[in-house]
Amino acid sequence: MMGGAANLPPFVGTPWCAPIKVKHGDVSCRTPRGEHYRNVMGTRCKIRCKQGYESQSSEVVCMASKHWSSNYACREIRCPKLNMPANGGYKCSDGSYFNSRCEFFCSPGFTLKGQKTATCQHSKQWSAGVPTCVDMDPPKIKCPNVKDKWAEPGKVTARVTWDTPEGVDTADGILTDVILKGKAPKSDFPEGLHKMSYTVFDRAGNKGSCRFTVRVRVRRCSELFPPDNGYMKCDSDRDNYGATCNFKCTGGYELQGSAARVCQYGLTWSGADTNCAPMNINVGVRTAAALLDQFYEKRRLLIISAPTAANHNYRFQMTNLQHAQCGLDLRHVTVIELVGTYPAQIGRIRHTLLPPLLSLQLRLLLQIPQRSFQMVLVDKQGTDKQRYPFPITAAELFTTIDTFPLRKDEMVLQQEAGQTCQS
Repeated sequence: MMGGAANLPPFVGTPWCAPIKVKHGDVSCRTPRGEHYRNVMGTRCKIRCKQGYESQSSEVVCMASKHWSSNYACREIRCPKLNMPANGGYKCSDGSYFNSRCEFFCSPGFTLKGQKTATCQHSKQWSAGVPTCVDMDPPKIKCPNVKDKWAEPGKVTARVTWDTPEGVDTADGILTDVILKGKAPKSDFPEGLHKMSYTVFDRAGNKGSCRFTVRVRVRRCSELFPPDNGYMKCDSDRDNYGATCNFKCTGGYELQGSAARVCQYGLTWSGADTNCAPMNINVGVRTAAALLDQFYEKRRLLIISAPTAANHNYRFQMTNLQHAQCGLDLRHVTVIELVGTYPAQIGRIRHTLLPPLLSLQLRLLLQIPQRSFQMVLVDKQGTDKQRYPFPITAAELFTTIDTFPLRKDEMVLQQEAGQTCQS
């Protein structure tokens, strides 16, 4: 009897598996024969987890091994861990668990591209992908503020200096070289307004730029003009602060006023107005040498000597020269006439008469015969250059004078000043 009892099935309705308890969920069990206990062998239990939780299996069975067929605990639903966006981050309300809401942000200077939030869903998937942080902010650059510059004395340029600005990037701070459009600092800038700019790029290719201007001013005096019968030569830019103008009168004219004038800081010219006055010839001197001295380095002399005013050579020569007065003036030639024999001789320079004794002295000094026609050409250095025993044309005379070394320089000056004879 005892042995037979051992082969009997276990006590019907005896608790067999561990009692089933589900935290975060519900369980409903069916026993094989409607037993009172819900953990007898063969009991089937349906597991229902509450929202946000899940079980490994939806149904478990109490098996002969006294174990439930699988794990029935309700575990919280979890999404995979989110990746950090480059140059940004996120904050979540409940980590990676169900219904956790994660908010993405970007580092300063970067802008969010994509969904701003993601929520962990029942499917264990996030509602949105990880956004990217893009550098869209252009870098900033502040141009120098350059004050107007005045040119230095004697110059029409000014050296302008400033510090090269540095760009500032709101994102990763990595910038290209600063590019300048215009003349570099420490350059000499000419008069006027110069437009300049600086440009810089960040790593994302965003461009920052700024503009500035450099203005150079030149202090200028009123314009000066060459005097009549004179020349003016100025350095620098003719009328700028520090410019010097030098004046010269043509041969036979005497400079009155200042020979040089400077444009001063107050924009007025130094000195007095310059004029060229006709040469004042003093015929009251005692000697011929003293008379000639007055022409030294100023005028050339053409001394025409004849025994009488009726001399045909003299008359022919004077008629010929009358038509060439402009050519004579252009070549700084003063004509001195000596007519007659002592004591009845007349000497004259244009309309000014020479005392008879001075006329005689001139003939003696230059060894001019009294009884025949003769012409003597004297250069500005007082050198007896040429003698003519007969009349010559004005053209021949001018050709001779134009070969003198000093005359060549005069011709260049006269050409520059536009002094000519309209023949």
